[in-house]
Amino acid sequence: MSCQPGAQVLSAVFIAVGIYAKVAKEKDVVDTLTMDPALLLIVIGSVMFLITFFGCFGALRNITCLLKMFLGILTVILLLQITAGVVGYLFTDMVMERTEKLMMKAIIQYREDRDLENAIDFIQKKFQCCGVESYKDWSRNVYFDCSDTNPSLEACGVPFSCCTEVLNQTVLNTMCGYGTQKLEERPASQDIFTIGCLEKIILWCKNHLLLVAGLTSGLLLLEVCMISLAAAQVSRINQVRKQKKKNDARGRLERKDSYWYPAFANFDDE
Repeated sequence: MSCQPGAQVLSAVFIAVGIYAKVAKEKDVVDTLTMDPALLLIVIGSVMFLITFFGCFGALRNITCLLKMFLGILTVILLLQITAGVVGYLFTDMVMERTEKLMMKAIIQYREDRDLENAIDFIQKKFQCCGVESYKDWSRNVYFDCSDTNPSLEACGVPFSCCTEVLNQTVLNTMCGYGTQKLEERPASQDIFTIGCLEKIILWCKNHLLLVAGLTSGLLLLEVCMISLAAAQVSRINQVRKQKKKNDARGRLERKDSYWYPAFANFDDE
């Protein structure tokens, strides 16, 4: 099994980007694993680097214990992915509920973390959506809370990433979503996207079902190939070691059967 440097490079990039984002951010920001993209990148990069280190170093030095660890970790990851897929299919309502809560938590913590803010803005622009279920979900955020007691200038508004694109617009209008929560869905749809991101993401997955299935199958197939290669490498190393032990044992027997002559023996023919 050859050791490819691509996985190590990718994991190093994840770690470097995550550390840079973490250091560059201001203090007193969100630092939970599920809500901090920088921390998530660091964790994913570290895990990838550790797994690939076991596989590469074990293959290069023929260390079966490292290869077995690599094989075991990949097997556990594969089983967890299959289990997650089965559980997600059987308990779709529960998974959707948990996903909705997680997305709503991200909206509540918007503006507390620059990376999280950029991620939410990217999703809303990419899928042309706003909020989790509707644009009025932004009332959960302290800055966009639509109440008379909210002193924020963005009260009853939505982020600019919810706004529809305007033709021939050269300067980004970051105030385009102000006051849109006070409007009903039909008039608000002229300025912003009113459909929630959860519905749009599910719709995108249904429309691109073959692409999603292909990527998932490709990932699982790659993991199966790596598991097979690791198992074959371990088996080959064990076979070579057994053969070497047999050869050593045979060599010792041959040495025992050979003749031994004492020192200074007289070899002249009598």
